[in-house]
Amino acid sequence: MTTLAFGQKQKTWFDEAFVLLRRELMDTLRDWRIIVPIASLTLFFPFLMNLTAGLASEWVTKYGGAPIIGERIIPFLLMVVGFFPLSFSLVIALEVFVGEKERKSLEPLLASPLSDSQLYFGKALASMIPPLVASYLGIAVYLVGLKIFRGWQPAPELFVLVILLTTAKAVVMVSGAVVISSQTTSVRAANLLASFIIIPMALLMQGESLIMFWANYPVLWWILAALIVVNILLVRMGLHLFDREELLGREIDELNPRVVWLKFKGFWQSVEPGGPVERFTLRRVYTRDLPSILRRTGLATLTVVLALVAAMVGGWLYARSFPLPQRFWSPQALTMETLHSAPAVGFLPAFTAEAVLSNNIRSLLLGGLLAVFSFGALAVVLLMAPMGIIGFFMFQVAHWGMSPWLFFATFVMPHGLFELPAAVLATAAALRLGAAVLARSASPRLTVGEGWLAALADFVKVFVFATLPLLLIAAIVEVNLTLRVVLWAYGLH
Repeated sequence: MTTLAFGQKQKTWFDEAFVLLRRELMDTLRDWRIIVPIASLTLFFPFLMNLTAGLASEWVTKYGGAPIIGERIIPFLLMVVGFFPLSFSLVIALEVFVGEKERKSLEPLLASPLSDSQLYFGKALASMIPPLVASYLGIAVYLVGLKIFRGWQPAPELFVLVILLTTAKAVVMVSGAVVISSQTTSVRAANLLASFIIIPMALLMQGESLIMFWANYPVLWWILAALIVVNILLVRMGLHLFDREELLGREIDELNPRVVWLKFKGFWQSVEPGGPVERFTLRRVYTRDLPSILRRTGLATLTVVLALVAAMVGGWLYARSFPLPQRFWSPQALTMETLHSAPAVGFLPAFTAEAVLSNNIRSLLLGGLLAVFSFGALAVVLLMAPMGIIGFFMFQVAHWGMSPWLFFATFVMPHGLFELPAAVLATAAALRLGAAVLARSASPRLTVGEGWLAALADFVKVFVFATLPLLLIAAIVEVNLTLRVVLWAYGLH
């Protein structure tokens, strides 16, 4: 006989994740070692910051300083009050997986019917909610104290910014700590790696303090947008790297340089990642390896090209607000003799083929290095900077009544025909290298580390066999041909 149950609501994805969230919150709230410090910071720290704000304002006024200086300290301390309780989110989040593994309570949890995404979000939210609630309460206590004792209240924009920035920082710290906790084998190792989270956040706080002092609040909105992007990347990274079997099977963190080198060598000697090892020849590189790499980096290449176009448009639009007088335009001062004899100035190299080539190589290698620590973003930003400058001067030339396209065709295109493809190829490979931990490898047989090594092998191949030859030709053309084209086009030959 079959019994039908009426009125029962089927559990949704959120209902099942909430079960884990409630269980984690109960465990956290029962631990006095976490609750007592959070409560202390929530109640005592705002009063300390109120006292600090009052003393700072009185000190500035006493010694003849402008009262506005003391007033600028108050918003910064408001942000500090919200940030300090968040530090405990690291302590909680760093133990969500590796801590349970050390306590031998992880296996039953991973054997539950919860999906990987439910486990991830349940753990992450449970790590973030107590410190974030404490942060909000600390901000409230601080503002109440300011209202009572100093009659000060924040502008609506400032208040909204502080709340949103505090929330975004909490998500960044928790999502980063969860990634660390799922990839380490001991709480000690996780705590050591936490410096890669707390140090950037501390530097960000220092930058925000300067912005707060000058009350340049629009910049804080851009910082908030950047934090949201980082949050999305870290959450995607956490979901991508989470693997139940690997989490249970890894017993010790080990770095074997010999194994890493052998895997990299295998990717170097194969055409496709994880494919068979073949004899390495220049003919194979140019007929098979590079075309295969171009197919794998197609989306990254398109992203870089669109970013460069956006940089030029942005430079053009920015120049409309800052038009330069025409005295800055002096092509008559450009001669082969003056440029070849000019020394390097600041970040600008001397006008010789060797100096130009060396500067371009350093810039693109720096982009590849920065890509590793920024999911590829900084490599693209580094290349966007000169393109934005080109767009800026194209508008200035148009503003002076001349053709911007003639400027682009003469000053940029002769050597740009070789330099721009070289830079785009290298930056696209760097972007793929930095984003290798965010997207699954095309080959299901590759782990995350192997996928990153395969992307590194592709970057080296592109840089050595495509970027370097093109940069060499571009440097020779720039030094010996571009200026002659400019002088001829503007009738100065």
